[in-house]
Amino acid sequence: MLVQRYVVIDLETTGHSPTKDDKIIDVGIVVIENNQIIETKTTLFNPNQPIPPFITNLTGITDEDVQDAPLFHEKADEIISIFEGSYLIAHNVPFDLGFLNVELMNNNKQILRTPVIDTVELSRILFPKAPGYKLGQLAEYLQIEHNDPHRALSDAYVTAKLFLKLEEKINSLPYETITHLLTLEKMLKSDLHELLSSRQQQLAFSTTENDQIISFNGIAFKQIEDLTDTTVEDLPSFGDYLDEIYEEAGSIKRHMKNYEPRPGQRQMSETIFDSFQTKNHALIEAETGTGKSLAYLVPTIYEAVKTGQRIVISTYTTQLQTQLLEEEIPLIQKLIAFPFKAALLKGKNHYISLEKFAHELNTNPHENYDITLTKAMILIWLTETETGDIDELHLSSSGYLFYKRISTDAEGMIDAYSPWFSKSYYQKARKKAQQADIIITNHALLCTDMFNDYQFLPSYNRVVIDEAHHIEDTASHHYGLKLDNINMQFVLNQIGLSEETKLFGKFLANYSFDRKEVPLEKWDSILNDTKYEIDVLFGSLYQYVVSKQKNDKSLSDIGRVQYRFDSEKEESKKWNAIKEMVTRLTFFIRDLIHILAIVEQHFNQHAPLDKHDKDDLHGIIKLLQTFIDHLEQLFLLEDSVPQVKWIEIDTKSTKNAVYLYCEPTDVSQLLAAGFFDKKDSVILTSATLTMNDSFTFIQNRLGLNDDRLVTKKFSSPFTYQNQVQLMIPNDFPDIKYGNTDDFIFATCEAILSLAEITDGRMLVLFTSYDMLRKSYYLLKEIIDTDKYVLIGQGISSGSRARLKKNFQTFDQAILLGTSSFWEGVDIPGDDLSCLMIVRLPFQPPAHPVYEAKSNYLKEQGKNAFMELSLPNAVIRFKQGFGRLIRSTSDRGIVFICDARIKKARYGKNFLNSIPDVPITYDSTQTLMSKAEEWF
Repeated sequence: MLVQRYVVIDLETTGHSPTKDDKIIDVGIVVIENNQIIETKTTLFNPNQPIPPFITNLTGITDEDVQDAPLFHEKADEIISIFEGSYLIAHNVPFDLGFLNVELMNNNKQILRTPVIDTVELSRILFPKAPGYKLGQLAEYLQIEHNDPHRALSDAYVTAKLFLKLEEKINSLPYETITHLLTLEKMLKSDLHELLSSRQQQLAFSTTENDQIISFNGIAFKQIEDLTDTTVEDLPSFGDYLDEIYEEAGSIKRHMKNYEPRPGQRQMSETIFDSFQTKNHALIEAETGTGKSLAYLVPTIYEAVKTGQRIVISTYTTQLQTQLLEEEIPLIQKLIAFPFKAALLKGKNHYISLEKFAHELNTNPHENYDITLTKAMILIWLTETETGDIDELHLSSSGYLFYKRISTDAEGMIDAYSPWFSKSYYQKARKKAQQADIIITNHALLCTDMFNDYQFLPSYNRVVIDEAHHIEDTASHHYGLKLDNINMQFVLNQIGLSEETKLFGKFLANYSFDRKEVPLEKWDSILNDTKYEIDVLFGSLYQYVVSKQKNDKSLSDIGRVQYRFDSEKEESKKWNAIKEMVTRLTFFIRDLIHILAIVEQHFNQHAPLDKHDKDDLHGIIKLLQTFIDHLEQLFLLEDSVPQVKWIEIDTKSTKNAVYLYCEPTDVSQLLAAGFFDKKDSVILTSATLTMNDSFTFIQNRLGLNDDRLVTKKFSSPFTYQNQVQLMIPNDFPDIKYGNTDDFIFATCEAILSLAEITDGRMLVLFTSYDMLRKSYYLLKEIIDTDKYVLIGQGISSGSRARLKKNFQTFDQAILLGTSSFWEGVDIPGDDLSCLMIVRLPFQPPAHPVYEAKSNYLKEQGKNAFMELSLPNAVIRFKQGFGRLIRSTSDRGIVFICDARIKKARYGKNFLNSIPDVPITYDSTQTLMSKAEEWF
């Protein structure tokens, strides 16, 4: 029988570890019976120890508050009695129950052994698309009022409300989903069997059906509607169309609150439309605040509908793709009077394969916790998603590894007559793209399509490329390659004989082999030899990089040591030994492929493989052949085009990780011949394309000829004169004279001084990971850690998005970032008040790609500094500068520690490339005084 009583508990404590004598200071309890909150209890406890300032700041509980409160043992029996015959619910059960049981044991009481429900775990499963799983994030997502966070009763009450929402969600799930969850429940931390069984019994006797959910082969998923056909009779002239949108009484004014006309926005729309008509390419710089997304969507949609020919829009990241489809496109639909069809298309690896997932559910039901949790999340997600795009989920690293096994990319060729074909999310996405007027994709898929004879995207003649300053690097990455020993060993570990979850272990369990035809006895021996050869080769490469002189190496933005190699110039004896190792390794991999081919031939003749096993076999053969191709291209073959090749080693990891890279030195000719010459019109836009108002640099890097090119720049509508103060100290130590430590110390002092003035809210941009790391640890020594939260990229755990979110969560935080934080990070309003640029963002001279491109230019008789290094640095600087002001109401300080911007002859190139702002070049003390006045 279903227990109808649940007791929700939340604790506030003096610290995170009860085993280190941290104590409970606040308990909140909420009792739920029959889906109603019937009782609440709360009490403070005297911990018999001082409450740390950080905890007081977090909870508002002071030593005085608990001075007369009871000790824990005085209330222990009362707490125990509350949980009798009940479930214990907490948001992160291991913490609350762990603390409670340690306190009970310390007071010679019986620990609680009641069934538990962890609302963190259950929320991850039932709300797989939530932006985060902290209690405050879930409360906001589910519109639960949360007035007093970090007080026990308030948090317990919100957790109780959350549980009721979770229970409601369970009672909306279809039979097939519940059945699979019951199978997975044994591996979860929460005791969900009775909740799920109750829902299953309810469904067994129900005749009500959800017409939005369909099921196939035991999986329930949401019905996806095809794009509806649209018929457009007569479009207005383009001028009338723009008037209806942009004029004073236009649709944009009616549908956007607080909209302020932006002259550059309409002009940009007109420029793009003209380029389409004349079959020209265009380079358009639209500074922050121009509204470039709307500016290019307006003419692109009109032109696609008018001509009946699809147009592609490409963004840099898949997140920007989603933003366009979910925010910008719905706005356009309100602004214009005629219908249009837009579709989003990503690579096959983004879409789940229902067939693969069904197979995994049925063949491997009891895997580890992370994979079990991932399966449960996906089961719920399938009842909600209309895309099947895994980017909608937030998976753990183990979850993503599992997802690779069930992506469309892993399923091989799918027969058009297969019952799964019509249910494929990828095929539906392709069909929508073929029907659409506008296809929204990303640079990665655009370049993959480009370098594979245009096989992946439906045909198109016109394209808009947003964030176009990234297209050169993306093209280089996709024409190049990457190989690392960790991934190679991971692949080989998946194809052993010993376990049924591995490739041959599975074959041995499911099929009979003719030992004369299939030499399996050789498999493990060759496999182990191959793994050994990988260790030997990559270990030698690791030591080779370590042995090089310091000035031959550089550090990546995540702290890896980088070394560019050139086979013709390396130490002949050591390098020849490495090439021999490469050759030997490729022979072993070929032996593995040979045995796999024999297996495939055997099954074709005697017992056809299950489709999933056949896909696995093809996938492994393809992957092993890729390893051979990449090794040969890196070490053994002559380059068909000039290439830069380099090695990165992770000296801080115990795994001796080694990463190999290869990219073309110059993609301009590849892009010119394979892209720009083939397309009618390519519109390239970004907030940062020029240096000194000139597009020459980006034009040359991309291979754009003058004869079919339009260039335009649209200035920002923001009043930078009133919103920004740019400050440059004239008394910082000069780093070129070896004063690195002195410079770092001066930087950290300035960070602390500015943090006091701006209450934190600082983003500090570095060009060197090593300098960031040294600054972080120096700041840790001298900063008031009770007052400021210090976050360092590559030091604090988490992705860039997670670090940004953490920065915005805390009232007084300082975020130190390197290259990836110079752009694409929006921190609007009061969350960011001060931007510090530590050094002008020149690439390190020893950076492999820069060094190779620089040498390539020198060989052509060109000035590498003026034609590569300086323009790249200026564009990067403009990106960094743009992090501060994101709206008309933002204001703050940009503090540049690098005096070269004023002292060096090239410094004016940086200042001339940003909006006109007040500049103060003075002593640090004077600058701080002025900053105080500004705030």
